[in-house]
Amino acid sequence: MANLLPGLLACLMALQTLQDGGKSAKIKTNITSVLIPKTFSGTKYRSNHTNQLPALLHFNTDAPRLHVSPQDPATAYTTGVLSTWVIPSSYTLAMVVGIPSNAYILAFLRLRARSLSTAVLYLSLALSDLLLLLSLVLRVHYHLNGNNWIFGEIACRIVTAFFYGNVYCSAFTIACISLKRYLAVVRPFLYRRLPKTTLAVGISLGVWVLFGAAVVPELLVRQSYEVPQLGVTTCHDVLPLEENSHAPLVPYRLMLVCLGFIVPFLICICAHVAVVYHLGRSGCNWAPFVRVSTLVFLIFAVCFSPSGILHIAHYIRLFSSGDDRLYGYYRLAVCLCCFHSCLDPFLCMLMSKTVASKLQFISLRGTPQRLAVVT
Repeated sequence: MANLLPGLLACLMALQTLQDGGKSAKIKTNITSVLIPKTFSGTKYRSNHTNQLPALLHFNTDAPRLHVSPQDPATAYTTGVLSTWVIPSSYTLAMVVGIPSNAYILAFLRLRARSLSTAVLYLSLALSDLLLLLSLVLRVHYHLNGNNWIFGEIACRIVTAFFYGNVYCSAFTIACISLKRYLAVVRPFLYRRLPKTTLAVGISLGVWVLFGAAVVPELLVRQSYEVPQLGVTTCHDVLPLEENSHAPLVPYRLMLVCLGFIVPFLICICAHVAVVYHLGRSGCNWAPFVRVSTLVFLIFAVCFSPSGILHIAHYIRLFSSGDDRLYGYYRLAVCLCCFHSCLDPFLCMLMSKTVASKLQFISLRGTPQRLAVVT
């Protein structure tokens, strides 16, 4: 029996050595699979970052991770007052005002609208605004929780796609309403010949299909990553944009912001200028309508321009030099888009009450013409 004891001890020591070697190999594999963000983007984690090992052991080793340093803008944004208090407070205010008002528009607008085509466009706008505001519920929890996402990867992808899709859907629907107003005022005879209700339904469905398809790439890539140094799991805010799986997101989002912001913004500018110019030469006093129309346009410009411009500048700088410092300012500007979503119902009612249905339009030749529709 005594002769067996040395052999048994030797076997136990050999087994312990094998287990330690296996753990070391597993830890080494985990370290090499972690990602290092460059500000808000990321690259592969280097194996020489052994000083981060204790922090990594507190997380699920199967989940992808990003490394940030205290000097990175991602650290300042994630831990700062801007993302943990200002942004969620703005989202909360927009939801408190916008969700009931857009729900009211969806329930009662058809009874108050003067035409079915107008009702279709305003209902489409109210639905996109409502979905946008509802998608902010989880985002508010995320920001108030220290930018720590606890709802899983699938929920993060859906919320991200809903947010971008409905922001651009709202902007494009507003552009369609402006174009409709342009045709009614500047081209009234053409407008009367158009199948207005059918056209409004087709345009609304087309906008939804277009931007539903446009945000599919957001559903196909991972959006949530653990940041061990900050003790949080971010959703969409820190991504490994230098990886092959995420690199196409930069040109894709540049294309999306051009389609969802620049195109509708140019349509709104041209339509508004043409309508104001045409009414100014009509010989009638359209000052109340012009003032309200100008107010609606200015609110649209103020709410959407900062986020659109910063979004373009952010991705141009990211694509050209890897500089991502504008991202925090962009996220703040996005709050203005949410405020526009809560203001849309009031602007719709204001426009509908500005001009009575029986107002006369005076053409440039001085012949009285009934205005087709201006709301």
